[in-house]
Amino acid sequence: MINDSVLVNDWLPVAPATHLDKTGVLGARVLGEDIVIWRKGDQVLAWQDLCLHRGTKLSLGEIVEGALMCPYHGWTYDTEGKCIQMPAHPEQTPSPRAVVKTYRAQIHFDYVWVCFGEPQHEMPHFPEWDDERFRRIPCGPYEFRASAPRVIENFLDVAHFPFVHENSLGTRERPEIPEYEVTTDGNGVTANNITVFQPNPDGTGVGKEVTYTYKVFRPMIAYFTKASAGPQLAIMLMVTPVDEVHSLAWMQMLMNHSYDVPEAELRGFQDRVTGEDIPIVESQRPELLPLDLQAELHLRSDRTAIAYRKWLNELGLSFGTQ
Repeated sequence: MINDSVLVNDWLPVAPATHLDKTGVLGARVLGEDIVIWRKGDQVLAWQDLCLHRGTKLSLGEIVEGALMCPYHGWTYDTEGKCIQMPAHPEQTPSPRAVVKTYRAQIHFDYVWVCFGEPQHEMPHFPEWDDERFRRIPCGPYEFRASAPRVIENFLDVAHFPFVHENSLGTRERPEIPEYEVTTDGNGVTANNITVFQPNPDGTGVGKEVTYTYKVFRPMIAYFTKASAGPQLAIMLMVTPVDEVHSLAWMQMLMNHSYDVPEAELRGFQDRVTGEDIPIVESQRPELLPLDLQAELHLRSDRTAIAYRKWLNELGLSFGTQ
């Protein structure tokens, strides 16, 4: 596992809870560590994905009578990670050393989250999540061969809209980004009143200015709200740091409009937008996000990204940065 105390002691997204519901056992890779997620009733468990007998992945196994059985030799582990059965020697009591390494896990925002150490923060509050006027649309995963902080920073950047997302989120005829405010405190980074012109922000076909508010709650969790005359859109971005330069991005999209538009169509739009982002982010060099502000050039429109980099530096984050 990558040694980064900030992320080791934080909640990190793994996969939608529905993925676990379908299979019962789920394998994933987070911070360079292979983990297995499985469920017994309402209890969600996260372990190192390793049978202690011959090193087989437990995520290839199955749940048998409320315990997880390895697919290779049938070693079976209870919810505390203790081996309780070795089928080749049913009369033998498993060694007390036969205990799988366990981690904390929970379900939040309909996703499975894992913490490898001691959680230092509660999960963030997502205001629209509990508002019944907002329709929930899960999106992703989006695979980036890039560092997780690069993925987050791209999400915070509105100045690329007219060029990377021309004719959907922006237009080259109106690329200007007016002044806006950014603050950093114990709750993370907040950028208010970012105004952007978009050619069709609410499906009416009429171009208009919209206002964004961005928040970065944790290094791997960011969020924005977009508001125009009436319609509102909120997106929570959750990034799984698979390895140093390999990330999975998940989104929860909430909107209080376009109720008659099929979910597949709305998700398809987000798929296209993110598909435009991926080659850009993957092309960035250096691959790791520079926290030294002298390493790259910056403009006033980069204030949110600058604040994010400063905040990561203050936290002491080393993963995915340089």
